[in-house]
Order: sequence, then structure tokens, then C-alpha cells
Amino acid sequence: QVQLVQSGGGLVQPGGSLRLSCAASGSRISITATDWYRQTPGQERELIAGITSTGITIYADSVKGRFIISRDNAKNTVYLQMNSLKPEDTAVYLCNAEVTQWGRSNGYWGQGTQVTVSS
Repeated sequence: QVQLVQSGGGLVQPGGSLRLSCAASGSRISITATDWYRQTPGQERELIAGITSTGITIYADSVKGRFIISRDNAKNTVYLQMNSLKPEDTAVYLCNAEVTQWGRSNGYWGQGTQVTVSS
């Protein structure tokens, strides 16, 4: 059984940094594409960053230049380094990954993690 487990997040002051992790567990797995989303109450889920199996990255304009998505294939983990955080970055952050297991690919969601940017 495949699971995506997120870690990181929490409370940080404006201008600070946080790193989120999204780790896949299970036998015979590999992560292909992974996206990070964020959601605030009453708002639609926003795609903020993505990385392909070959390391190609995309970013939403709202985070470009501040956030960095990366991956460690050996650990089946994708990271989101968040720098120069602003109060408007406050949200629940979720990862969504395409995971291949035993030759079959499916999409999975992490459990979500709260990021709060406040002084």
C-alpha cells in the first residue's frame, strides 16, 4: 500500500523560511511527477509548484523566486523550500504525487500540513 506522508510546516514570522517534505512509502515504488498545492478556507485549491520525473519544475507566479521544489529519488521524497514567507502564504499545503508501484501508476495525496506566517 502506498502512502504519502508530509512533514514540516508550522508557524513562522514574515520573511522566514520553512521546508515541507512529501515522502512516499511502500514496496517497489517510485515517484514520477509531484505537485504542491495550497488551500485557504473559502478558496479553491491553488497549484503552486510541480516537478516532473526528469526534474523539470514549474511555479505559480505567487511563489516564483521564493519557493523551490526539489526531489530525492533515492528517498522517494519531494521537498518544497519556502523562503521570504509572507502572511498571504498562510494555508494548508498538500502534495499530490503520481506513484508507480509494480508497474502501475496512481495519484496520491498527502495528509496536508498547516503553514502559518504571522508575527
